[in-house]
Amino acid sequence: MKYSIANEKAVFNDHYKMIQAEVTFDTFDGNKITAKRLAFERGDSVAILLVEKETQSVLLTNQFRYPSCKNNDGWLLEIPAGSLEKNEDPKDCVIRETMEELGYKIDKPEHISTFYASPGAGTERMFLFFSEVSQKDKTEKGGGVDDEKEDIQLVKLPIAEIASKILELKDAKTILALQWYLLESQ
Repeated sequence: MKYSIANEKAVFNDHYKMIQAEVTFDTFDGNKITAKRLAFERGDSVAILLVEKETQSVLLTNQFRYPSCKNNDGWLLEIPAGSLEKNEDPKDCVIRETMEELGYKIDKPEHISTFYASPGAGTERMFLFFSEVSQKDKTEKGGGVDDEKEDIQLVKLPIAEIASKILELKDAKTILALQWYLLESQ
């Protein structure tokens, strides 16, 4: 099956971009569809599930999220995550984000999966990682980057409570990572 893209243009360009295009694609019954479509371009991102060995806990962030407050969920528990810089390797990015958000030093994060966060609306791919850490790996304060006006709280969720708490979470990448962990640890 084939597709083509024509008349692609930015209809909004600020911190993020909104691109509009005319797309033509083959249908499953052998015809073609042509339609205008929008794509939210925010770049790719990384996220990591961290397990602290001594406390047998997963390390989560708690932070304010403007878009989710529209549904009365201003603060969300999430795994650490962040945006890739231009030409940045995903492993380097997740190491940097872990230090910025939680203050933990990690060396060799394990790549779990790469997936689209919302393929019907955005171009963003998320690179998901896993790493075990020790309390001695907390070498800095964490809490976010002042220049980015972040205010991040570290939350330790005991592994024994994951199954009972997972449906209370609102963040898809966190739910996915915790489900992966529960399946892997069986």
